Amino acid sequence: MIIFDGHLDLALNGVDWNRDLRQTVDDIRAQEQSLNMTDAGRCTNTLSLPELKHSEVAVCLATLLARLEQPINHSFGWTSPHTCYAMAQSHLAYYRALEQDGYLKILKNKSGLTNHFADYSRHPEPSPLGIILTMEGADPLLRPDSIFEFHESGLRALGLTHYGCNRYGGGTRSEVGLSVDAEPLLKNCAQLGITIDMTHLSDVAFWQVAERFHGRVHASHQNARAICNWQRQFSDDQIRFVIERDGVLGVSMDVIMLQEGYVRGISRPEETLQRAVDQIEHVIQLAKGSVKHIALGTDLDGGYGCEQTPADLNRYRDLQKLVQIMKNRGFPDSDIDSIFHGNWLRFFGEVLPD
Repeated sequence: MIIFDGHLDLALNGVDWNRDLRQTVDDIRAQEQSLNMTDAGRCTNTLSLPELKHSEVAVCLATLLARLEQPINHSFGWTSPHTCYAMAQSHLAYYRALEQDGYLKILKNKSGLTNHFADYSRHPEPSPLGIILTMEGADPLLRPDSIFEFHESGLRALGLTHYGCNRYGGGTRSEVGLSVDAEPLLKNCAQLGITIDMTHLSDVAFWQVAERFHGRVHASHQNARAICNWQRQFSDDQIRFVIERDGVLGVSMDVIMLQEGYVRGISRPEETLQRAVDQIEHVIQLAKGSVKHIALGTDLDGGYGCEQTPADLNRYRDLQKLVQIMKNRGFPDSDIDSIFHGNWLRFFGEVLPD
């Protein structure tokens, strides 16, 4: 089944984690094992470019991610907005380098997306991975008008926040609203046709964006509190808002968002991909039976590996197990197609410029 993944941190893996994504998953794991890497997420990666090819991934949203962190003693994030800007530029350069060598194709408009997906559907083996650029956390934007520069480079989606607070507002594990600079940034995004990713907003900031931004919205990798009850997930009212605005939510495969009470570094994955299908069914129920608002946004290798995925997901190709699980639950083939790729394809076919 062809996949359109709503959220992959490819440049984080290639640049920050210094992985050669041209290698196989096994090769990357073996390399890190030989270096005795013991940090969380090392030796347990689930994806690489050959793995995505094997897994039938035609398109994904690929992130520019550089989070501002005030403490110096940390392994994730950067200590100044200028470094965040520089790291986002390095992520962009990484994608451009892979594009030059034929591994990726940066998709910037509707015709590019439509033609790429059609080419992939006919001839998957020689087709590169299509990517749509998104920014996870607006820390690299030095000013609200910095978004114009990134848009020129192909950025088509933006999440204002990540974990904690930044210069634009409150994110996961905070109850802070939007900052003053968020208002002009949202106006600029509306002018450019950039879709706002509601993922990682604090509850306060979420509803402020809902009130102030009237362009398209989505939630790239977002599960429900009804499935796993903590603040990272959306309440049913938040899910309904995305549905009412004709958005799409991508189900995440981070088990911390699927398994109640999971504690990173302590708990072991017990939930399986069945729980991810529970998430899919929950959104469909809130959408009054419509399947058009739920898709995949796996967030695989987003700073963790298979030690923090469903127990039956060891590498990316295991996502294809969802097909049989959904068939066993009575999903028709047309609905499975929509969830695996059709819904994101429709959404970005409407959002991307001509």
